[in-house]
Amino acid sequence: MNIADLRQEYMRAGLSESDAQRDPLRQFELWFKDALAAGVPLPNAMTLATADAAGVPSARVVLLKGLEGGGFVFYTSYVSRKARELAARRAACLVFLWSELERQVRVEGVVEKVPEADSDRYFATRPLGARLSAWASAQSDPVPSRGHLEARMAQAESRYGDAPPRPAHWGGFRLLPEAIEFWQGRADRLHDRLRYAKAAAGWTLERLSP
Repeated sequence: MNIADLRQEYMRAGLSESDAQRDPLRQFELWFKDALAAGVPLPNAMTLATADAAGVPSARVVLLKGLEGGGFVFYTSYVSRKARELAARRAACLVFLWSELERQVRVEGVVEKVPEADSDRYFATRPLGARLSAWASAQSDPVPSRGHLEARMAQAESRYGDAPPRPAHWGGFRLLPEAIEFWQGRADRLHDRLRYAKAAAGWTLERLSP
């Protein structure tokens, strides 16, 4: 297989300045609804990119759990690699890819922890197994075997039953955007790229070369 021969022409839609919303969060909501309506698998999946104190980057896919307080909210272990890197450097980037719609959204900004009450409220809505695993797993740490994890899970179930509280080491982050770019694939690689940037009086909007 020659990977370089894999090509696709983008023909589905366009994105003009006149059609774009003045508020990028509103524009995101519209595109997210389109992804839901199109049946895109895991439309809330997003790549989260972070960097450690030395500037070494890393990325992983996490799930968006809300647009709240002017930002993009996700939940994780506060002892995970991503959380440790966010503690060292608050800057982060999110990327949504909805390939069925030939669209990407890139969000750049800084991250803050959500209030504990918000983390408590969301944690209570998680399936029981997910709540127990938050106690069983020291996320990103090495483990000797799968059996070790299963034993930890059994211990959590024995200790907390069907009412595990939220661990103090688990909670939410909110990425507060400073720039949001909307990418719409177009024919001949003349893609539409509209970039919103945070300004004192609101948001500025500019078109980027594809």
